[in-house]
Amino acid sequence: LPQKQLTQDDDADEVVIAIDNTAFMDEFFAEIEETRQNIDKISEHVEEAKKLYSIILSAPIPEPKTKDDLEQLTTEIKKRANNVRNRLKSMERHIEEDEVRSSADLRIRKSQHSVLSRKFVEVMTKYNEAQVDFRERSKGRIQRQLEITGKKTTDEELEEMLESGNPAIFTSGIIDSQISKQALSEIEGRHKDIVRLESSIKELHDMFMDIAMLVENQGEMLDNIELNVMHTVDHVEKAREETKRAVKYQGQARK
Repeated sequence: LPQKQLTQDDDADEVVIAIDNTAFMDEFFAEIEETRQNIDKISEHVEEAKKLYSIILSAPIPEPKTKDDLEQLTTEIKKRANNVRNRLKSMERHIEEDEVRSSADLRIRKSQHSVLSRKFVEVMTKYNEAQVDFRERSKGRIQRQLEITGKKTTDEELEEMLESGNPAIFTSGIIDSQISKQALSEIEGRHKDIVRLESSIKELHDMFMDIAMLVENQGEMLDNIELNVMHTVDHVEKAREETKRAVKYQGQARK
């Protein structure tokens, strides 16, 4: 009889564990779905941002509302991206804590986490590419407007202007004519666009580094992320200066 009682107790424990596991996995899948929806929403926002980039680039003096809309989208993307990143990191921590238990549930959680991490990186890579493209095309518009005013500049000289944050380096001697005033107005406007964008690209770069740490055990994923980061750096600044400037940006952000 004692043996029979022990068996019944064991069965009861197994039932409790099974129920607990089911509840836990239900909660896990709910979080997975919410995170997936957040990533999908980021993807939608990225497409909207790309449209606004095109509108801003096509107009000599873009409407203030268009720029305000872009600013709001940028803020929303950043907020959602941080939310997704934090959720993925939290999932990763819980998976590591349960690593000792080799179970079907753990394999499912690892798989779902890996899929979402990849999806997130793909979406953020598209956003990064759109930002870099917008920066390069804005820089091209500045160069053309400078040419209209009789100022020929090299790519290196333009980067120097952007680095200094002062367009007057090249605009101070522009003659006072209607055409030149219009060109000057566009140059200053595009310069402000790029300065705003630099901060966002830097934050995105830092996020890539964070995601790289998050998914470093997922094989080739880390190599892909590093490739994308280097692609960003090549467009934004010379690779050899990247580390120094990243530290400077982070230091400013903490002040």
